[in-house]
This record gives sequence, C-alpha cells and structure tokens, in this order.
Amino acid sequence: MRQTRKLTDIHEKAVTDFNEIQEIARGERDQALEDRRFCTIPGAQWEGNLGIQYENRPKFEVNKTHLSVFKIINQYRNNRIDVDFVPRTKGTDKLAELCDGMYRADSKDSEGEEAHDNAFEEGVTGGMGAFRLRACYEDEYDEENEQQRIKIEPIYDADVSCYWDLDAKRFDKSDAKYCYVISSITRGAYEEEYEDDPTTWPKELYNNAHFDWYTPDIVYIAEYYKCEETSETKVYYKTIVGDEETYWLNKLDDEEIKEMKDMGHKEVRRRNIKTKRIHKYIMSGGKVLEDCGYIAGKEIPIVPVYGKRWFVENVERFMGHVRLAKDAQRLKNMQLSKLGEISALSTVEKPILTPEQIAGHANMWKDDNIKDYPYLLINPLTNEEGQTVAQGPIGYTKPSNVPPALATLLQITEEDMKDVLGHYEKGEELESHISGRAVELVQERLDMQAYIYISNFAKSLKRSGEIWLSMAKDIYIEDEREVKVIDRDGQTSSKILSISVADQEGNIGIENDLDDANFDVDVEIGPSSNTQRDSVIRQTQGMLQYTQDPETQQVLTSMAMMNMEGEGTSDLREYFRKKLVKMGAVTPTDKDIEEMELNPDQPSPNDQYLMAEAKRAESEAQKMQAETQETMSNSKLKEAQAMQIMQELQTPVQENVQEPKEPTFKEEEIITKAFVEKAKLDLQERELELREREIELRYSQDIKDKDIVKDGSDVK
Repeated sequence: MRQTRKLTDIHEKAVTDFNEIQEIARGERDQALEDRRFCTIPGAQWEGNLGIQYENRPKFEVNKTHLSVFKIINQYRNNRIDVDFVPRTKGTDKLAELCDGMYRADSKDSEGEEAHDNAFEEGVTGGMGAFRLRACYEDEYDEENEQQRIKIEPIYDADVSCYWDLDAKRFDKSDAKYCYVISSITRGAYEEEYEDDPTTWPKELYNNAHFDWYTPDIVYIAEYYKCEETSETKVYYKTIVGDEETYWLNKLDDEEIKEMKDMGHKEVRRRNIKTKRIHKYIMSGGKVLEDCGYIAGKEIPIVPVYGKRWFVENVERFMGHVRLAKDAQRLKNMQLSKLGEISALSTVEKPILTPEQIAGHANMWKDDNIKDYPYLLINPLTNEEGQTVAQGPIGYTKPSNVPPALATLLQITEEDMKDVLGHYEKGEELESHISGRAVELVQERLDMQAYIYISNFAKSLKRSGEIWLSMAKDIYIEDEREVKVIDRDGQTSSKILSISVADQEGNIGIENDLDDANFDVDVEIGPSSNTQRDSVIRQTQGMLQYTQDPETQQVLTSMAMMNMEGEGTSDLREYFRKKLVKMGAVTPTDKDIEEMELNPDQPSPNDQYLMAEAKRAESEAQKMQAETQETMSNSKLKEAQAMQIMQELQTPVQENVQEPKEPTFKEEEIITKAFVEKAKLDLQERELELREREIELRYSQDIKDKDIVKDGSDVK
C-alpha cells in the first residue's frame, strides 16, 4: 500500500511538472514543428490564413528551403563526427582505444547512424532533434545469454516528444534532473500490453494541460527519467603483501568476499560516496504503468540536438535553417502563383460585339480558331430609321500585363532568399579559368553556412560519448568477455575484457578493465572515410614530385595504394597497410603484433637475391684482398732482389781496394727487368685498390637495399 501511494505521488508530481514545462515551451515547440512541415510536406507552405486567402486560386510551391536544408545535411554526411575517448593519465592509451572501438561497434550494430542522421535533420530543419542510448540484451531470444550491450536509437518528432526540466540550462542537458519522452501507442496495443482501459481515466484532471495524454484513437505514454542521488559504499582492503585495493560493495558478492579473506585480504575501512543513479518509470495520464528501477549509467540517456539555441528571458529558444526563410518563401510562392494566374489568361485581343452583330454568324466566330476562316462576318447595326450606325466591333479585350511591381519584387525576393539560405549556386558553377585556390575559398564560405549546425551536433555527440562510457561501466562487467571493436579504418576485430595478464616480473594484473576507464570525451569533425581517402591520395601524389629519396617514395606510393577505393580492392589495401607497418610508417595494431610474433617474416625472393649478391660481393672482396696482398709481396721481393744486385755492384772488394766495376751486360739486364717488373706491380697494385674500392661501394649499396627490403620496400 505504501509503495502504491509512493508511485501515485510520483505520478502526480510528474504530471504537474510536465504541464508547467509544456505551457512554457509550447510556443517554441509549435514553431519547430511548423518549420519541419514547411520544409518537408508538399502543400504545408500554404497552411494557415494564407491558404484561406488563396482558396480557389493557383497555389504553386518552389521549395528552395528544402534544397538548402539538404545541402547542409549532405555536408554533414560527408563530414562525419567521431567520438574519441582521451586518457586523463598515462598508461591508459590502449584502454581508451578499446573504448573508441567498442563505441563504434555499438553504434554500427544498433544502426546508430540512422539515429544521428534523424536527429541532425530535425535539428537543422526545425531547430531540435534527439536520440537515445539504451541497454538491451545482446541476444533477446537466448534465455541463457545474460550479456547486455548498448544501442543508439532515434527519437522521432523530438520537438514535440522530448522535455527536460526548466532548470536545465546547459546545451547538452547534463544538468537536467528529470526528462520526459512522449510516445504514442494505439488503443488496442495499449490494452493488450498494460491490461488497462484508457477511457476510464479522469480526464478532468488535465483540462488545463496543453498536451492531451490520450485521444480516442491514440494513447500517449511517457517515459520518465528521474535523476536521484544515492550513496554507494567503497571498501578498502589490504593484501597480504601490504598493497591496498578498493572495491564497490554493491559489486561484490559473498563468494568474492570469502575468497579475498582466504587470500589474506583484510578490510581496512569503508567510505560512503554520493553518486547519481537514474530511475525510470513508464506512465500514462492516469497512473504509473511500470517502475523500471535504476537503469545502467549515471546520466539521463537522452541526447538533445539543436540547430541554433539561445536563452532569452529565461526561456529556451531554438530554430533551424528554415524559420528565417519562411516569409521570403511564402512571398515568392505568392508571386509565382500570381504570375502563373496572369500567364494562364488569353493573350489574344478579342472583339466585343452586340448580339445583333453576331446573330446568324455565331458558329463561324466560334469555330474560327479551328477552321481559320479567311474572314469573319457581322451584321451592321441600324437605327430606328434603318440607317447603318456602326460597322465594326464596339471594342477589344486587352491581354493581361505583368505589373512592374511584381517583376521587381520577384528579383528582390530571390536575393533575400539567397541571403538567408546561402548562395550555393556559386559553389556549383566551376569555371575553367578560376584557380583551385579560388574554388577552395568559395567552398569555405559555403561551408560556414553549415558549420554552426555541425559544431552544435558535435557537442551532442560528445554528450553521447559521456553517457555511453557511464553505461558501459555498468554493462560490460563480465570477466574475460569477448567484445567487438571497430578501428578508425573500419576494420573489425575482437577484444577480451577484464583478462588476467602477467608482467615480466610475474605479477598478475587485470587488463581491459572498464572500471579504470576514467576518460575525457572529445569529438573529431572531419571528412568522411571516402573523402579522406581521396584527399590522402591527392596529397601523396603531390608529395611524390618533391622527394627524390627512394624510401620516402616507397612510403608515399604505398600510402596512396592503401587508400584506394573500388570493388575488390580490400585485399590490396590490406597488403599495402601491412607493408607500411613493416616499414615503420604505420603503427601496428595488436592483431599485427600477434601475427608478426606467430609468423615471423620469411625472406622473399628479392630478399634472398640481395642476400646472395651481398655474400658474393663479400667473397669477391676477400679474394681480391688476398690477391692484392700476394701481389704486394711479390713486388717487394723483386724490389729486394734488384736492390741487392745494385748494392753488390757498388760495394768494393776489401782485399783489393779499387773503384767500383762497371756492371756486365747480364747484370744490367737483370736490373732493368727488376725495375720494369716493379713498375708493372705498382700499376697492378693500383688497379687492385681501385677494384677493391668499387667492390666495397657495391657491397654497401647491396646491404642498404637489403635493409630496405626487410622494412617492406620494393626493389627498383
């Protein structure tokens, strides 16, 4: 009974707060809905008093607001925004990268791109959109699978379905205390799901409400998210080796506590810490239909998206790209409709005749436009005396002329619409004589039209990352759970959460534990994957002409090949990516490191060829060095023999001291041959030195090429 009364009090307060919010926000929400209808629904530009004024008259539409809005949307889709988790402390880079990959995987698997696109389009068109994050079972049809994951889902018509408390002033509503998400359900589905008859509700309690919580055919229900401050207990344990470890008490069961005591852990102290929890209810206009309890995470999982936003007179106000162009668009439609009405009238002068003049010739005049008679007959008019008083028509009708003011106003209106919506035709008219830099300046100016919307959407995605991280800590809690991750290049892989690993000293630690994921969230606004690849290819091609270094050319060429697009090129891109990894130009992933450890590279045919050539050159160099040494030894021997003969010829005999004798013919011949042989040996020695130097240069170049091949380069 007490619980029922508590739910009744919660419901009454929720309805009262909602009516107050709806009363204040009604004007802005109505305008946002009108803007979206004006831009997207044919005929909506004539709704209201203007349509009543032009009833039974031509009502043409040339919807330029629609074209301008979707050019902004296309710029956003070509410049996707990526959520990036930034480590606050050193040593958590890998964990941040893991969270990046898990967020991408959750977004892709839950069609999060659809949720983002819908929210952005509603924000640009009407001024406000939204999407949500929700925890759900990984496989709802498997009773034994208790694992959950996070889905990113769209919220349609957010401007009339999402409401936050009036004290929430921040752009991302991170300071909101409660939030409503209103959705409709058919009467039959409502009765089947909740076993309740909505017609029995006391509607008089809501006579002052602007938002009827039920209608004869559609029943509206509200998801009510309320932020509550709770207290959680953190337990501090001292291990057997003296280290201190902390745990949240609500995450420990009796078995884990007993196991820690058996391991020698002693509880040192406890501390109660305040934290936020989000309580979810599902309500109808009459009661609380379901108490969903606390949901995952500590943040309200509803993300607002605004086009442009202000607070004026303490009221939140917002608009999209359409609102300021509506009057100019209506005026243009009126002018075109009037011009079409004028042009539809006959441009031929018609004669004005009396009945007496046309009597007997009516069929001739009626069929003239078909039979093209050479002349037409009329009867002359006579007076009472029978005299002819008139021969021709009384007068002629004049074709309608376009008023000068209408033509001038058409030109002014066209320029006004361009000023409000943007001069996009300048970016589409590319002339051959205009430089590339001039085209870039024009494009940058056009991009400024969309920048505020993309920048505001980046704030919303930043909030999405904060909510996801808060929810992930409560959902991905299983030890050694395998999760899907997607890297920046779109490559899919898997990781293991909360896995025990040993360091080099043998100490056991926990890796990939999301409890340690205390990150800041950043966003990156950049071109889409296809645009980035095209840009990389253009830049690398431009850099190739400025470098002569073969190794740098290899890196640039491989980078261009890795970013090439086309059907069936995925294997080729992966080959060049691995090639860049081997060259050290691209950071290897964990999968790359694992593959390199398990499958060390075998020498390729080019490697083997260069290694053989290097060995051959080394052997040849050693042989030449030996020949050189032998030649030098022979040269010294011959020189010594020649010097000995000359010394003998110049040295006198001691017994008979006399002048040195002249050499005989034989001795002169020996001396001459000795000097000739020495000259030949000197020349040969010089040739051998030059050849040895050439071999050394070849050997060093072969070694360099061999090292390049080991790094992944091709042989040229």
